[in-house]
Amino acid sequence: MIIFYILAGINHFWNKEFYLKMMPPWVPWHNALVILSGIGEICFAILLIFPSTRSVAAWCLIVLLIAIFPANVQMMINFWNTSNPNLWIAIVRLPLQIVLIWWAYGFKKKLK
Repeated sequence: MIIFYILAGINHFWNKEFYLKMMPPWVPWHNALVILSGIGEICFAILLIFPSTRSVAAWCLIVLLIAIFPANVQMMINFWNTSNPNLWIAIVRLPLQIVLIWWAYGFKKKLK
């Protein structure tokens, strides 16, 4: 999980345009939020390493996953509107958020 979120956070900088396209139009500060979410993923992943910060880090990841859910919905809408052949990926990402939340919660409980 730690490696997953570190790589995901780094990807926010390597492929920033991808994440900017996912931002819902009603959300302000697209660039800043993409950068902040990437930094958050990296920082929360690092905090998972230490027993004293694991619980807080897992809860922060859960909150982050809930906060970015609208971007995943926007991605699906964008793919639908453009008849993108990868629409199925955007659809799969939605329930995947629940799996990631469950994973973070389970990680928190298991590593107390």
